[in-house]
Order: sequence, then structure tokens, then C-alpha cells
Amino acid sequence: MIGTIAEWYEFFLYGTASALVFGPLFFARGNSQIDGLIAAFALYAVGFLARPLGGLVFGHLGDKYGRKHLLQLSLIMVGVTTFLMGCLPGFDNIGYAAPILLVILRLIQGFAFGGEWGGAILLVSEHSPADRRGYWASWPQAGVPAGNLIATIVLLLLSSNLSEADFLAWGWRIAFWFSAVVVLIGYWVRSSVDDAPIFKQAQAKFEQQAKRQPGLVEVLKYHWRAVLVGLGARLVENILYYIITTFSITYLKLALNKDTSQILLLMFGAHALHFFFIPLMGYLSDRLGRKPIYLAGSVLAGLWGFIAFPLMNTGQDSLIILAIILGLLVHSMTYAPYAALVSEIFPTHVRYTALSLCYQSAPIVAGSLALLIAISLLKEYQSSTPIAIYVLIAAVLSTLAMAVARETRGRSLYEVDQETAASHQNH
Repeated sequence: MIGTIAEWYEFFLYGTASALVFGPLFFARGNSQIDGLIAAFALYAVGFLARPLGGLVFGHLGDKYGRKHLLQLSLIMVGVTTFLMGCLPGFDNIGYAAPILLVILRLIQGFAFGGEWGGAILLVSEHSPADRRGYWASWPQAGVPAGNLIATIVLLLLSSNLSEADFLAWGWRIAFWFSAVVVLIGYWVRSSVDDAPIFKQAQAKFEQQAKRQPGLVEVLKYHWRAVLVGLGARLVENILYYIITTFSITYLKLALNKDTSQILLLMFGAHALHFFFIPLMGYLSDRLGRKPIYLAGSVLAGLWGFIAFPLMNTGQDSLIILAIILGLLVHSMTYAPYAALVSEIFPTHVRYTALSLCYQSAPIVAGSLALLIAISLLKEYQSSTPIAIYVLIAAVLSTLAMAVARETRGRSLYEVDQETAASHQNH
């Protein structure tokens, strides 16, 4: 979880900076404030495009050589690129070289980030007892709001203690440079963790096979139904999260004229609660099942936008925070069970590849475009209703994907491997 916090601190720092800094600082001025944001959010999407490639490369190597070493490498790569982002001159200094360099660093960051989640989840899932895997595997998931919380605190301290001119000129860079500290802590913690016995057994068995096919080929050939479930289940979870945590900042700033410090303060309390919601839902998925918790979350996610945006439109801080907290509670119902679910539907020797494929590919059409679609809908219709409909469509698709999935609560990973071996022999 500590390593995941480090990586998500950096990734969400970029997302928040897209909404607050990168539009005016790194892009040519358009006719309106929204034009710069559209450019910044388009660049935000670039990082998602590199993630599946990174996930497949790290997944293949992680299935072959082990989870631990690949996790350490991904952490260092994300840390270095984030630090360098804080060093970049703006558009006024070096013109179009500024966004070009930002794109290059963003691609490298996204590539490295693609290998992070699958390895972190597997280190925990493969060490966990079957009857508590939902709870334990949800803790790396809780690293997401924790990383976001730290990024919010750092930006809040900077934006509240500096004038807006100073924050835009140099203050935001300190938050990016601070990533070096976060990465060193994460790297130190991860150095003491070893791969699980089930992985070492699968690795030894796999090395003895004379004829091996690439992990991705095997995943797509024998496990394509499970891949579709893994991809579909991520749609609403991913879209909802970025609408809540990143687009809401832009919406409150543009539609309600809330100042930056005020918005970040509202988000702070919500992220803190989200950190506790995730392990709670992971625990409930061990008691009630992965599917019931997820399906309840996906149905509620479809309704969230129709309730949350009217609450935000009141302009009252208490109702705004209520809308955000409700959204993150619903999100945790779809996010917490996901880690254990996908760990329990793929065999050990291709699990890193399969998990990375599902987790990192879905955001190409989900989270990467969510901000761009939402800001474009707001610009076109000057209303939040089309955005709520967009989230509803995603919820319907994810509900259908999970409806056809099998319940995996309490399933032994050794049993998964045995079933896969028997299935391959039949083929």
C-alpha cells in the first residue's frame, strides 16, 4: 500500500495540476478558459494510452521473473518523471517545446504506472488467505485515496500560503519535487517484501515446460471471457472516480467560482473517508460476495450524477461535500472487490499479465476520456445533465459485465491453477 500511495500521489498530482496549472502555463491561450483546460485534459489522456503497454511489458516480465523487482522499477520511473515535470519551463519561456516535453514525460510516467497496480495487488492477493482476500487485497486499493489525499494536502498548503501568481509561477513545482521523498519511502518499504510461495511454485513449474506460449497469447486464447468481465467492470468505476476527483474541481471552479484552496479543502475530507470506505467494502465482499457489493455500487453509480450535480449547484459547502462523499462511497463498492475478483479468475503463471491487461486497458475508453468528454459536454450544453447521462451509460455496461461473472468469494488460488491445468489438457 505504501508503494501504491507513492505512485498515486504522483499520478493524481498531475491530474489536479491539469485542472489548476497546466492549462494556463503550458498551452497557448485560446478564446476561453475552457480551451486551455481541454488541451490539458487531452494531455492527461496521453498518460492512459501508455499504461496498457507498460502493463503488458511489466506483466510479462513480472510473471517470468517475479512481482517485487518490477514493482521497484516502476516506482523509480514514475518518481523520476514526476520530478522532471516540476523542472519544466512554461509556454511563455520555451513555446511549444513546453507541451512536447510534458507529453514525453507523461508517456514515460504512464508506461511505468501501467506496471504498478497488477504487481501490488498480486503481492497481497497471493499472500492472503482465501476467506479474507477481499479485505487484504483492498488495502493497496486504499492507497489510491491516500495518495490523492497527500497530493491534496501538499497543493492545499502551497495554494493557501502563496498568492495565485506565485503558485502558478513556482509554487506548484514544489509539489512535484516532493515526489522524490515519497518515492524513497515507498522503495524502502518494498525492498523488504518477497514474492508469495504460490508464485514461486508456478514459476518453477513454468520454467520446466519445453513449449511455452507468451502470456498475453494464453490470456486471450483461454481466458478471453474473464478478460471481458475485467474490462467491463472497470468502466463505471474508472469514469466515476475521475469525474468525482478531478472534473469536480474544474466544475466547482468554472460553474460556481469556488477558489482553489476552498475546493481542495472540500476534497480533503472526502479523500480521508474514501480511504476507510475501501477496506470496509473489501471486508463486506468477503462476507457477502464480490458480485453483490459490486452490483449495488454500479447501480448507485448510474444514479449519482443526477443527485450530486444538483447538490453542487446549490453552492453550499455542506451539500457539495455530501455529493463528493456519496460518490466516493459508491465508487468504493465497485473498486474494493475488483482486486480480489480479478485475482481469483486468472491462473498464477499469467496473472500479472491478465490483471494488467484488464486494469490498464479499460481506462483508454474510460478514465482517459472522462475529463475530456465531461468538459466538452459542459462547454456544449452548459449543463451537468449530459454528464450524469454519460456516467449512467457506463454504469449500465459495467452492470451487464458483472452480471455474467461467476462469484469467486473464498476461492483458493491453487484451485484456480488446477482448473486451468485441467482445462489446458482437455484442449
